[in-house]
Amino acid sequence: MRSTFRTAFYVNRSKERNGHVPIMGRITINGTIAQFSCKLLIKKELWDARGNRASGRSHEAEEVNNALDSIRARIAGHYRSVSERSAYVTAEMVRNAFHGFGIGQETLLRAFDRENAAFSRRVGKDRSMRTYRKYLTVRKYVGEFMRKRYRRSDMAMSELSEDFIRDFCHYLRCEAGLSQSTVWVYSLPLKHIVTAAHCSGSIQRNPFALFRVGCGRTERGFLTEAEMQALSAVRLDDLNLAMARDLFLFGCWTGISFSDIKNLTAEHLVEINGRPWIVSRRQKTGTVFQVRLMDAPMRILKRYEPFRTDSRLFNAGSLGTMNQRIKNVAKKCGISRPVSFHLARHSFAVMAMNYGMPIESISRILGHTSIATTQIYAKVICARLERDMSAFEETVRGMFPG
Repeated sequence: MRSTFRTAFYVNRSKERNGHVPIMGRITINGTIAQFSCKLLIKKELWDARGNRASGRSHEAEEVNNALDSIRARIAGHYRSVSERSAYVTAEMVRNAFHGFGIGQETLLRAFDRENAAFSRRVGKDRSMRTYRKYLTVRKYVGEFMRKRYRRSDMAMSELSEDFIRDFCHYLRCEAGLSQSTVWVYSLPLKHIVTAAHCSGSIQRNPFALFRVGCGRTERGFLTEAEMQALSAVRLDDLNLAMARDLFLFGCWTGISFSDIKNLTAEHLVEINGRPWIVSRRQKTGTVFQVRLMDAPMRILKRYEPFRTDSRLFNAGSLGTMNQRIKNVAKKCGISRPVSFHLARHSFAVMAMNYGMPIESISRILGHTSIATTQIYAKVICARLERDMSAFEETVRGMFPG
């Protein structure tokens, strides 16, 4: 069967700017089509749609036509090369070769797949499953973005630019509907992949070098003391709801996240200076956290001691199930704000600050790797401000007679 191969050029009039329009290319092979940007601009009145080139003999027209002839010749050469290697040739294969990647050459998704494969072998050793899943999610989003924005299945590393990163972040924010803080989090795996390619010499320039993805302003929700008291006092005949409530309150009194509560075993319970403590490592970061157990969390621990079936302190279900149960309990208590298990950790941090615990101590209890992370929880609370202002008033009273 004879192969049909054709290269054509056209302009994208919807992208007109200052009277100039971008020139696009289209490769057609056996019914398959691949489009690409020629990275050329031309005055719209100079373009001959029927001839697929610039009209006239002006200097601009000659420059454009020479560039198009060069592109056509290069694509034809790539078509011959790909045809020699493969019995079945598609337009995308030729376009990929024209863009500078093919078999043995570095591409973005190929680099992602290689990194993710290496990452998976480190899960449970020095990498967490949660971070691995994040890398897989970002890889999925990058693939979707390239198909929708560029109509391509992959891109050469050498093609990446600040515009690619900017457009990808815009895609995550506006089309995927992610928050700005999540966009920032998802940009980090991409930055890691691209920076590694730059360090290895696969690309000469790192597009992330001068581009910064904003992390946005993070507002941490928390429960008030009255809401915590309502949760504690509500009567729950359903044992599953009662356990969800108790584990949530355990998080409110200790600042321990759900995944770390679920991982707690008897060996994490230690006695220091005659007081019970929990000393463990965060599943998320591997950072050590330590918290002394006050009476309220100790009562919860003892309440569920008879229900233990293994070394774990609590037989907790999945996070999704626990969150749904917490929402049901909150509804019974008349709490209208959105409630999830992680709100317990936030509530502990805010309450501890409200009662004057130093931020360094809170950071150690929460297992934060940086004080800056803990400072996100530094809410301005009226009760704390009232006490601080009252103390200040007593200090300065009489110093400035009216």
